[in-house]
Amino acid sequence: MTALTNKSESKLSAGRVIGSIAKYAILLFFTVIALVPFVWMISSSLKTSADVFSIPMKWIPETFHWENYLAIWERVPLLTYFKNTALVAIIVTLMQILTSSFAAYAFAKMTFRGRDLLFMLYIGTIAVPWQVYMVPQFIMMRSIGLYDTIWALVVLQSFSAFGVFLMRQFYLGIPNELSEAARIDGLSEYGIWGRIVLPLAKPAIATLAIFTFVNTWNDYMGPMIYLTTDLNKTIQVGLRRFIQAFSADYHLIMAASLCSLLPVTIVFLFLQRYFIEGIATTGLKG
Repeated sequence: MTALTNKSESKLSAGRVIGSIAKYAILLFFTVIALVPFVWMISSSLKTSADVFSIPMKWIPETFHWENYLAIWERVPLLTYFKNTALVAIIVTLMQILTSSFAAYAFAKMTFRGRDLLFMLYIGTIAVPWQVYMVPQFIMMRSIGLYDTIWALVVLQSFSAFGVFLMRQFYLGIPNELSEAARIDGLSEYGIWGRIVLPLAKPAIATLAIFTFVNTWNDYMGPMIYLTTDLNKTIQVGLRRFIQAFSADYHLIMAASLCSLLPVTIVFLFLQRYFIEGIATTGLKG
């Protein structure tokens, strides 16, 4: 009997090992697929424009052209584009954290008539395509004098239904007893939000900050529509400066694109721990 038990346990252990190997092999396969475009970008940024699409393709350039990373700063005002993008991304991220966390507190911790209906209507705007209200937004920004300024992007992107939903889901996991005890002690709703609920929501705030910063940094259509002056443009629109009428400097585009990824990567690595925790906890209660 003992021999049969040991034999069955060894079979189960072997099955688990095979299953783990297969799982990691699949994950490794998809990881390689995801990294191939980035490796090609790095390789192309160190080539000449003629060698980028050479056949057969050479993953390792014969000669590394490090001067490409100097040429991108001399060819276009790339530093100005970076400053504009960073300004918009930082302000929008801070505004979305403020507005989303504040509205989410009302939807999660306060009781008022029509709260759930109002929340559903607000969240329902996520399903409305941006192209539907793109023209009215443009007319509104032009009428109030914000056209061709980065403040048009700030005003339009400072409020997020997704951010409210994300923060509300996290707030629902915070015990109501904390809020009730604070009210008994005489703390106002603003005080409860700022001194109790908000400090406990660091994982959700980090998650929202990453999503907002990345989306704002990589936004192309917004700056393309609202910004016309070259000195007001962001990095994603500024990359088009490397495309001429009949040709494109793909090696410089790859070098500039790689530089544009660095701030996003730094933000993600800095907030990675909170990001994983926030994604894992915001869906626990709804």
